[in-house]
Amino acid sequence: MKRVFLFYILTISAFSIDIIEKFPSYSYVFYEFDIEDEYAYNSDFSSFIKKNHLKYKNFYQHSINRGGYLIPTFKSLLIQDGLSDLFVYLSMVESGFQVNALSAKKATGLWQFMETTAKEYKLNINSNFDERLDPILATNAAMRYLHKLYKDFGKWYLAMMAYNCGEGRLQKGIQRAKSDRLEILMDKTAEYIPKETRIYIHKILLLSMIGENITLGFAEQKEEIRKLYGDEIVQVEVGAGEDIVAIATIIDINPKELLSINHHFKKAKIPVILPYYMMNIPSSKVIDFYTSYLLKKELSKNNKNHFISHSVILGESIEKIAIKYKVSIAEIIVANSLEALLLSEGDILIIPVTEDIFIKFSQHI
Repeated sequence: MKRVFLFYILTISAFSIDIIEKFPSYSYVFYEFDIEDEYAYNSDFSSFIKKNHLKYKNFYQHSINRGGYLIPTFKSLLIQDGLSDLFVYLSMVESGFQVNALSAKKATGLWQFMETTAKEYKLNINSNFDERLDPILATNAAMRYLHKLYKDFGKWYLAMMAYNCGEGRLQKGIQRAKSDRLEILMDKTAEYIPKETRIYIHKILLLSMIGENITLGFAEQKEEIRKLYGDEIVQVEVGAGEDIVAIATIIDINPKELLSINHHFKKAKIPVILPYYMMNIPSSKVIDFYTSYLLKKELSKNNKNHFISHSVILGESIEKIAIKYKVSIAEIIVANSLEALLLSEGDILIIPVTEDIFIKFSQHI
């Protein structure tokens, strides 16, 4: 019996490690939906991921093929409304991004509104038109509904549960469980919430992890980025906490343009949950990014925030100058916007140096 129990524990642990390794975006996804990181170790969730991750990876791909063009707009609307842009995956689960999706229960559109709920949130439905089929109007209604559910229940994963099974049904489940904790409500034996809702939550989490693995740069899927943003976009790595407006200024691009292709970053800031993130930039700005932004970061990291002016003497090469001041040739090139490596006598160069080097050469002036 002990051996069986030990095998069970080890199996759960192996599943959980697999989640963390396969989906390093899980921590960000959980954070956005008010879920504790420990849920990655939940046996039912781990089992669901193990059994279904390939199936839903294909579903994700089909959804992107069908309506991936909607994602930037949806994410922008969600962020502007103060919601997590990850709610785009709720729409993906609801409709697979089929604009005219119709369920057996007559729920309609990208966000699968029933007629009564749609009318409650100001969507017009009559014999001539159905605003549930309008992507923008339906998204605005879904956002109002999600805000209302969050106000009622206080956690985003509860708002998603209520979106699926209804507010009254969720309230009864919470009362029976005497708790609103995710792992308790998701208990399949107690059945505090319907099986459909338990699967629904796991689907959203899995698809969010698949999608954010790509968005955050943990998955090399350039085709997905191309489908979302076009052919002229590439991804580059940026550190946590960076200011997107500052990056835009450094690489000489309009901040609004840079933000428009990076809807996943809120308030023009790179998050600080992970050590680094992938940011989308126009391919025409790649050289500027690496020669201006990254090199300036390196200069700052190496405390090369002091500057010395150097007058080039006859026959002096850039290599010799770099060695003299213990800097790289690239640092001299960037600091002086040089277009060639050849120097002329009398040229004045600005050399970024450490404080020690600055003091050493200042004493010789």
